Amino acid sequence: MNDETRFAILGAGNGGQAVAADLGARGYAVRLFNRTPGRLEPIRRQRGIHLVREDGSRAFGPLELASSDLGQVLEGTDVVLVVVPATAHREVATRCAPFLRDGQVVILCPGRTGGALEFRQALREAGCRAQVVVAEAQTLVVTSRQMEPGTVRVFQTKQAVPLAALPATDTPKALEAVRRVYPQFVAVPNVLYTSLDNMGIVFHPALTVVNASRIEHSGGDFEFFTEGVTPAVARLLEEIDRERIQVAAALGVEATPALRWLEIAYGVRESDLYRAIQANPGYRGIRAPRSLGHRYVVEEVPTGLVPISSLGARFGVPTRAIDAIIRTACILCGVDFYAQGRTIERLGLQGLSAAEITRYVERGLWE
Repeated sequence: MNDETRFAILGAGNGGQAVAADLGARGYAVRLFNRTPGRLEPIRRQRGIHLVREDGSRAFGPLELASSDLGQVLEGTDVVLVVVPATAHREVATRCAPFLRDGQVVILCPGRTGGALEFRQALREAGCRAQVVVAEAQTLVVTSRQMEPGTVRVFQTKQAVPLAALPATDTPKALEAVRRVYPQFVAVPNVLYTSLDNMGIVFHPALTVVNASRIEHSGGDFEFFTEGVTPAVARLLEEIDRERIQVAAALGVEATPALRWLEIAYGVRESDLYRAIQANPGYRGIRAPRSLGHRYVVEEVPTGLVPISSLGARFGVPTRAIDAIIRTACILCGVDFYAQGRTIERLGLQGLSAAEITRYVERGLWE
């Protein structure tokens, strides 16, 4: 055993399996939870997860437990990594509330936009009195895909992943809990930075929407980033990125441009977004979604684009490109993502000034 830290991984999708396998292979005590037990069956049978690393080498990550019993998975663990769709954050928080104990560190991987705000609010509403740290990462530390049940492939491990707790005074505790296993986590001032630097909303929803016909015709049989991004599509992504940065500025946050983020996370240095995406080795081999019902739309539109649009409307920042993608996604999927999404009302920020929001995320209070 590498040290005494015990991990609970909530979510057995691509990311959850990759993190669980990586930690298990490195000798950590890992428990894996999934809401639906069927996905866990092959993992239980082999008592762990097979891992294919970036260099093609293989490893096996043994698990202490793989279960749909949340209380059993959380019992005695120190760090809880929540790797579920952001649309499930509220539900997971509510279900965790009776089982969390003082001193545990909960990190949303990732929080998307407003994840920690929603998670902590749900804990309060559920009557959770445990003194826990709630933090969110800006993105998942690995890019991964399940190859077959119980086997996951990591395409690349990111070089740096911003992390912040709510309130920000708890960020050092969150970093201390994971610094040995993932030194890639770096502190940012508060969760506005992780939320508004949610790069998934720049790269995923619009790219899926504009490739809708190709996705439906081929079932996603093409490389999502290297083939799906053309110079024209890249210009749309750059406009969405510009609007995101302007909304962040209205809240006093200097957001990271997507081009700069690709350099930080993947070491890619190019003059524009099209060239940077094409040059990123971490995107090679990633296939497109098989349908429009993919998380790139049904998760990232309501939990990523909608809160940016809502904040823009609150602070007078136009978000025409973002709104166009949201409305188009609503039509394509037959879903009202505005009604489902993380508006400022749902995040408990309605009526607050930018200064009051900042006080809340930094110190957990406002006047």
